[in-house]
Amino acid sequence: MDRRRSIHHHIISYLFPSSSSILCLCISFLVLLFTTNTNALVKLPENTTVPAIIVFGDSIVDAGNNDDLITEARCDYPPYGIDFDGGVPTGRFSNGKVPTDILAEELGIKPTIPAYRDPNLRQEDLLTGVTFASGGATVVSFSAEVSLSTAVSQQLKFFEEYIEKLNGMVGQERTTFIITNSLFVIICGSNDIANNFFSLPTTQLQYNVASFTALMADNARSFARTLYQYGARRILMFGAPPIGCVPSQRTVAGGPTRDCVVRFNDACKLFNAKLSANIDGSSRTLQDTTLIYIDIYDPLLDLILYPQQYGFKVSNLGCCGTGFIEVTALCNNYTAAVCPVRSDYVFWDSFHPTETAYRNIVAKLLQRYLNRFF
Repeated sequence: MDRRRSIHHHIISYLFPSSSSILCLCISFLVLLFTTNTNALVKLPENTTVPAIIVFGDSIVDAGNNDDLITEARCDYPPYGIDFDGGVPTGRFSNGKVPTDILAEELGIKPTIPAYRDPNLRQEDLLTGVTFASGGATVVSFSAEVSLSTAVSQQLKFFEEYIEKLNGMVGQERTTFIITNSLFVIICGSNDIANNFFSLPTTQLQYNVASFTALMADNARSFARTLYQYGARRILMFGAPPIGCVPSQRTVAGGPTRDCVVRFNDACKLFNAKLSANIDGSSRTLQDTTLIYIDIYDPLLDLILYPQQYGFKVSNLGCCGTGFIEVTALCNNYTAAVCPVRSDYVFWDSFHPTETAYRNIVAKLLQRYLNRFF
């Protein structure tokens, strides 16, 4: 905690020498350029500024942070990214953009939110936001060992680096402004439920569904409070999606007819209810802070149950390969063909939605929550 307070209250100041006034002018121009919402598709309230989107979480919002990790939870190879800019696999677990890319685009911040650990990350991207998310990440720290990913709590060490770098670029005052006015997005919980609680017998020896989801919700609340201590004042905490209805879980545990797995979905709903209560309670005690629980469960479930209403044709299979089980390494150019029309499918692989599905969900969320963001 001392280190966190030190970083928040006494961030190292890198002062430019007097002879470098041109450099100062360039930095100031970059700040103005990259923190102004000039092409927003969504109209923000008057006098509202969103300089950046800062992201923590799992594969839903990972943009390539796992690319240099020795883990199965990575996708920096085709056909991932087939519909991304230039068809390049960046490490995003989709055919194209992920939700936070779309959110940044809709708010007019920038086209995509890059991975913080991307070796080609541009310095100016620090001004407008990055993602620290790691595919396979979890709310409960020991869960991340299952996938050898970076747990959400461990992503904070990279955020500390980010603050120091930002302060070195623009100084402490501007850094404080960026942190205070940016949107902080946290998306996690799926892996705790699907890949830990229901996949590891040892976890069920220690916890039942109620106690494990309570632990998850408490950890998520603690994480939000930690971000508050760092200066975050606009925090969006996403709940878990209907994991029991994603193609891979239907294949593994949905029986011969591949039905949605009720016990998985029930665990997600229990976690969401506890998380929502925790976030609502914290929002009343944290001063001058917008802390919102975001329901992702119902919007995605709606697409899955009623795909035709939203222009989709397939919602129980992924677009990659057979659609039953292919995800990460099983979704590749050598053994898995890709459906020709990705926009027909709710799911890209057997676990992650397509960009088209993400766009539909983000539009719903903006319509429901935008007036509460600010």
